Amino acid sequence: MKKNWLNEANYTVVFTGAGMSTESGLPDFRSANQGLWQQKDPSQVASVQALNDNAEEFIDFYRKRVLGVKEFEPNKGHRYLAQWQKQGLVQSIITQNVDGFHQQAGSENVAELHGTLQKVHCQSCGTSYNSEEFLDGEARCTCGGLLRPSVVLFGEMLPGDPFDMALQEAERADLFIVLGSSLSVSPANQFPLVAKENGARLVIVNRESTPFDDYADEVIHERNIGEVLEEWDGLLK
Repeated sequence: MKKNWLNEANYTVVFTGAGMSTESGLPDFRSANQGLWQQKDPSQVASVQALNDNAEEFIDFYRKRVLGVKEFEPNKGHRYLAQWQKQGLVQSIITQNVDGFHQQAGSENVAELHGTLQKVHCQSCGTSYNSEEFLDGEARCTCGGLLRPSVVLFGEMLPGDPFDMALQEAERADLFIVLGSSLSVSPANQFPLVAKENGARLVIVNRESTPFDDYADEVIHERNIGEVLEEWDGLLK
């Protein structure tokens, strides 16, 4: 990215995908060799139907995912974004990730499009709990209802508030930076286009090409996000 783009921008929005999390060691969902959906059929373990009809396997799968997230931590890419927010260089983050690492690194104003594994809630009454509650006992609420992770399951709509926030942020942005997303999942992949249509510069950093590379002002492939952000941070000084 050109040296002065971050300094010039009045409103910078960052959009992060699975590539941001994999640099912390977390597996992604769709990669050919290591992706979770190469090992499990999502309709069987991560869907509304699985929650209703196959609760035991659903709970087992998500307990492992919650535990998996707790084995890792934010990487330097997350920390640079949090630092830039504190410096007023980044105004908000839109993420497809459910690990909560942006907040753990110190970021605020984060739209979690697909929810978070850091929280669970009761399927019956909606009461929210810390995810530790999901790891112990019978995964039941005090009302007797089943506890489930506060993530978007297959067959569910994206939560309205984060989606509305993301849309507003994309419309406000004059610099929109995509980090580690293939931009292949709709409707989330429309936010970079919304930003571009509203006059923003668009920068895409992803290991592989995306369907929207041709719309971008700059594209960076085959590099670690953390290294790219470290390089940009050096240009700011």
